Amino acid sequence: MSQDRKTQLAGNLAAVHARIDRACADAGRDRAGVRLVVVTKTFPASDVKLLAALGVRDVGENRDQEAKAKKAACEQLPLRWHLIGQLQRNKVNSVLQWADVVQTVDRPELAAALDGAAGRLGRRLSVMLQVALDSPIQSARGGCAPAAASALAEYVLSLSHLDLCGVMGVAPIIGDPAAAFSRLVQAADAVRGLVPGADQISAGMSGDLEAAIAHGATQVRLGGAVLGNRPALP
Repeated sequence: MSQDRKTQLAGNLAAVHARIDRACADAGRDRAGVRLVVVTKTFPASDVKLLAALGVRDVGENRDQEAKAKKAACEQLPLRWHLIGQLQRNKVNSVLQWADVVQTVDRPELAAALDGAAGRLGRRLSVMLQVALDSPIQSARGGCAPAAASALAEYVLSLSHLDLCGVMGVAPIIGDPAAAFSRLVQAADAVRGLVPGADQISAGMSGDLEAAIAHGATQVRLGGAVLGNRPALP
């Protein structure tokens, strides 16, 4: 492990935590109510090990094979692994070999597939509902319509092996993130009305974490701000 790399990551983490601290103070929120999920996709397992040594406990991945190999290399570390990318049903069995949380449940068919796979493994799986915050012409990133979140939550609640934790959203590339996060909060409130324990809101990335925290995000997902420029995908 490179000491220089560890020093770099420590400095970046300190800067990110300072931003979260300021955002919580500005919003009048308790800093303990916001968790950092470091998005480690495309970065090596060696970086994940350094992050764990620096106190990071939550990491986000979106590519199944990459994440599975990374989890195997970091098996003994006290980490919670989040799937934050789109998931196809044919990948469900593989994803459950490494994911502790699936943040991108956006349709009943996927929820049913996850429930079945979790049942076969004799485990429970934490899930979040991804709510689409893009306009219809920018909807390639997935997510259920905000108005459909309650019905999807009710369906997840009927399943035997899924624990619904809350909602997740990605602000649109073009447009006001604050307005998008307002829509996410409305969906979160509706879901929490059905499942009081589903109180997590995963929102906010490097460019908009302050707006997300101001709107009640309990998790922010940051990659480049912690790890630097992302390596090119193979």
